[in-house]
Amino acid sequence: MKTFRVALLANLKKNAPHWEGMPEDQWDDLDSETTIQAVSDAIRAGGHTCEFLEGDITIIDTVRKFKPDICFNLCESHSGNAREAQVPAILEKLGIPYTGSKVLCLALTLDKPMTKRVLTYHDLPTPDFQTFERVDEPLDAKMKFSLFVKPSQEGTGMGVSAKSIVKDETELRQQVRIMIEHYHQAALVETFIEGREVTVGMVGNLVGPVARRMPHDEKLPRIQAGLRFFPPLEVDLTPYLETDVVYDNRLKVALADQLNYLCPAPLEEDQVDELNWLAAAVFRVTGALDVARVDFRLNANEGWKPYILEINPLPGLSPGISDIVIEAAADGVSHTELVNMILETSLQRYGLIS
Repeated sequence: MKTFRVALLANLKKNAPHWEGMPEDQWDDLDSETTIQAVSDAIRAGGHTCEFLEGDITIIDTVRKFKPDICFNLCESHSGNAREAQVPAILEKLGIPYTGSKVLCLALTLDKPMTKRVLTYHDLPTPDFQTFERVDEPLDAKMKFSLFVKPSQEGTGMGVSAKSIVKDETELRQQVRIMIEHYHQAALVETFIEGREVTVGMVGNLVGPVARRMPHDEKLPRIQAGLRFFPPLEVDLTPYLETDVVYDNRLKVALADQLNYLCPAPLEEDQVDELNWLAAAVFRVTGALDVARVDFRLNANEGWKPYILEINPLPGLSPGISDIVIEAAADGVSHTELVNMILETSLQRYGLIS
């Protein structure tokens, strides 16, 4: 295996800006020093040179000084409605290869309503939704309570709690107001899917033609070659149902190391096949590359029919905590192997290795 100079690009929580009135969970999707150290060690264990570079404005100078063969991108960035696309856009301008999805995909998928519009266009199942830029916007007739309210451009369950499930107009308006005022962005309101939440992680790139629409004919082949799917993961919420009826920010951050992760999730083989197919379809129509995680709700009132919540093309890689890391471990893939699997997938895509 050829060795490479790898720049690990990320945003450390300790380096993030702070301001008065900032939401407590503002930087929950940024990385800890422990995670950066673990990913760096994994890259070095693969035989490569690795240096961490903070993904702020200094990256324009530091990445050119380091002269990497490729960047391992974990950058979330700090501001802007397409912030996850900012560092990749700089790398594109400089002509430097990097792991993971490109600018358009990262900008699209951070915007949950826009992603859902793409999914709807491709006839992929996602809960009915409406965006609110003002608290007093009328509710669409198709939207029936109970509804689910969350920020339109955040990750890691930010802004999500038991109060996100609203049962009437009063609760809806209160929660929409909180989202708009705290996160300074539109609120996304979805039909609440009562049931189980499952996530599917994958590494690779699709082989063959990339259709702009999914085939309506069920006899046509389901193109998913080139992707390695990890076992689906479900979080056992039973101990927390009195306070956390959904996989919210508190569970994802404060209690992440205490949760009971069911991986593989207790699903039938045909259910797993359907989730993998839908995950591949979302991967395709959003233009994802190298690695991603797709989140689903399984509707208890429709025979556990899967509904797509979102795709995360920049999944966390915290050892023993991040969903895709747990899924990989259930498939016999260690954290070090997962990191190098992502890196090698990217190197192959750029033609730097065969």
